[in-house]
Amino acid sequence: MELQVIQSKIYEIRGFKIMLDRDLAGMYGVETRRLNEQVKRNLKRFPDDFMFQLSEQEFQDWKSQFAISNSIKMGMRKRPYAFTELGVAMLSSVLNSDTAIEINMSIMRAFIAIRQFVLKPPVDRIGELQNEMWEIKQYIEEMFTDQNDINEDTRMQIEIISQALAELQIEKQTEKPRRSIGF
Repeated sequence: MELQVIQSKIYEIRGFKIMLDRDLAGMYGVETRRLNEQVKRNLKRFPDDFMFQLSEQEFQDWKSQFAISNSIKMGMRKRPYAFTELGVAMLSSVLNSDTAIEINMSIMRAFIAIRQFVLKPPVDRIGELQNEMWEIKQYIEEMFTDQNDINEDTRMQIEIISQALAELQIEKQTEKPRRSIGF
C-alpha cells in the first residue's frame, strides 16, 4: 500500500497520532466489526495508550472535518476506536494473516516517516542560497575592491541574483500555508 495513502489516514487526537478502526479494517480487507471483535477478544493487549474509543465530542469534531451529513450512509453508527502506533503494531499479533503483516509493515513505515518529518522539518533552501550568495558577494567585493578592478557588469549581475533571491524569499513567506491532510 502506498505510503501517502496510509499517511492520509493518520490523524492526531488527544496528542496521539492515531488510525481509526474503519480505516485499518479497510486496509486489512476485513469488516470493521470483525477487526473490533478480534480486539475485544484480546483486550489485555490494548491498554489506553494503544487504543481508545473516541468521545462523542471527538467523534462529532472528526466528522465535521469531512462535512459528513449522514453518518449512517458512511457506516458510522458507533464511535470508532482509535489505534495509536503501538496499538497498530499490536494488531499484527491479533490479526494473524499474511495481508495483515504486510499492511502492518506499511503502516509502521508511515508512522516512522511522519515522526522523521516532524523531527527534521524541511530546511529553508531559499534562505540558505541567499546566505551563500551574500557570502560570495562579500568575497568578490573584497577581492576586487583591493585591486579596484571590479567590473560594473559583474557587480550588476550579483545585484540581480541577490534581488531574485530576495523576491523568492518574500514570495515564499507570503504564500498561504498548506493545510495538512491526514495528520
